[in-house]
Amino acid sequence: MSDNTTSTISTSKGISYPNESTEYRIARNQLLEQEMGLRRQLEAVALIRRGLPLGGLVSTDYVFTNGSGALSLSDMFESGKDVLAVYSFMHSPDMAEPCMGCTHLLDALDGSAQHFEQRLNFQVVAKSPYETLASFATERNWRNLRLASAAGCTFSLDYYGEDADGSQMPMLNLFEKRSDGIRHTWGSELMFQDAEPGQEMRHLDLLDPMYNMFDLTPDGRGDFRPERHYEHQAS
Repeated sequence: MSDNTTSTISTSKGISYPNESTEYRIARNQLLEQEMGLRRQLEAVALIRRGLPLGGLVSTDYVFTNGSGALSLSDMFESGKDVLAVYSFMHSPDMAEPCMGCTHLLDALDGSAQHFEQRLNFQVVAKSPYETLASFATERNWRNLRLASAAGCTFSLDYYGEDADGSQMPMLNLFEKRSDGIRHTWGSELMFQDAEPGQEMRHLDLLDPMYNMFDLTPDGRGDFRPERHYEHQAS
């Protein structure tokens, strides 16, 4: 073993990798402290989020459309589950194709949806007709996402999934069914806050496995943008 490597320097839990340098271990341990601090901060923020006062009462039982016909917001709550998460998918007749930022995230959430559904209701809505959404879901091989068209109601505009000019926005909103009705409890408003250069649209980073994986690499996420298809995939 060379002089600048060691297999004995370790963290408090005894971690070290074969032939790592002293410089690497010292730097990694310093980073570990930062990672532990970030974990504590994430939990502190989550605690504050859970303690928010109730949001506004939903005054309209919005009516959407799915494969069975009309679907109201209240219908989205299954028996025994009083929490509903609604993701506004940037997919509308005015767009040449659906947002690939939304699409790559929903690719991942489709796999997680069956786990979400053990504790909450998860719904994806968009302004395109339901048949168009269903066709796209088949193309993406989505199996677990519940899709509905918001074309016939003002939900997207009222809850910031759509701008006043009709532009679509990737918003996540949470609702809770209470004795006095349905209450809004949280929305991904971070999307509308000023961001550091190059850090725009990270309001749902914690749900995004792709960019979190890239952040672990030496090159980071860079300017990568997901595509609809890749060379090794069928078009």
